[in-house]
Amino acid sequence: MKMKRLIVRANHEKYPIFIGSGLISNLKKIIKSEKINFIKCLLVLDKNVPKKKIHIIKKKLKGKKLFILHLNANEKNKNQKTTNKILEILLNKNFSREDILISIGGGITGDIAGYAASLFKRGLKFINIPTTLLAQVDSSIGGKTGVNTKQGKNLIGSFYQPKLVISDTDFLNTLPKREIICGYGEILKHSLISNKKFFLFLNKNFNNILKFKSPYIEKTIYESCKIKRNVVEKDVKEKNLRKILNFGHTFAHAFEASLNFSKKLNHGEAVILGMSTALKFSKSNNFLSLNEFKIITNHIKNFGLPNDIKKYFFLKDINKILSFMVNDKKNITSKINLILLKRIGTPLIDKKFDKKKLKIFLSRELSN
Repeated sequence: MKMKRLIVRANHEKYPIFIGSGLISNLKKIIKSEKINFIKCLLVLDKNVPKKKIHIIKKKLKGKKLFILHLNANEKNKNQKTTNKILEILLNKNFSREDILISIGGGITGDIAGYAASLFKRGLKFINIPTTLLAQVDSSIGGKTGVNTKQGKNLIGSFYQPKLVISDTDFLNTLPKREIICGYGEILKHSLISNKKFFLFLNKNFNNILKFKSPYIEKTIYESCKIKRNVVEKDVKEKNLRKILNFGHTFAHAFEASLNFSKKLNHGEAVILGMSTALKFSKSNNFLSLNEFKIITNHIKNFGLPNDIKKYFFLKDINKILSFMVNDKKNITSKINLILLKRIGTPLIDKKFDKKKLKIFLSRELSN
């Protein structure tokens, strides 16, 4: 069992993230080592998780009272109705706060399960087993939970930390390429906002990383988690520094919502497209130098990552995109709040722009 362990401290709480291969085969041992005790356990399972892996997990939890909820995890089902299904099981089976909820799946499953755990009796013990690259490097770290509404993405939620995160890289072998690219988008983001050395490592080892070769994949996940961990520890509730993790996300969430969360553009692809758009906006406002812009955009283009909004939108879509950007939860005035880039490793926080300026920019991008 190859394994790395990273501790996350959030206010008065701390929890470990285990990263490596073959971890679920040691699930019982890992839970015991962290002194997490429980009698009843609800497994919230993404339907896409291979049955073979579920069988191993159930075997390792033998002796516990197990209950299972299968989720068809997608953005449209990431809502209060799905949350209520989880809560009903916990209530009907008379769970106590000393019992546990375990999420096994991607970021959507973890977000819904974590949100339900935060609500049940004001806090049920929660273990997150992220099974996608995106969840392992992003949503499983930092305690953000939540659901979507028709007004936008993640507008209802809470900050709630898990007791334990287990990122088993063996899950990644079953992922389709599109899902892998999603995770890579967040890894790339972490390098751009924090660490040029890590960005150069990604640029050099991209193919080995996406083939999940050891030790490249373990190092990539670990370094990416470490960057997010360092930011989250300094700003748990996203008052200041943590906002840098939203680089590209204001555009990304608006793109997703404008397409009604369709399969045409999934979350990770939207983040990469959002970062590409934020980079162009950074350059057009003379924040980012042409040289740095080219280094990053060449990386995005060379590896076939989403970079052109004209493939997804037309001029007629601009007002819809802007309406979602205005409603973004990061805005506290009528202006649109963006995280931009000055250079690799140096983000710009709280840059506010009039809707009109962004309309001109998007019009230019969709006309070229």
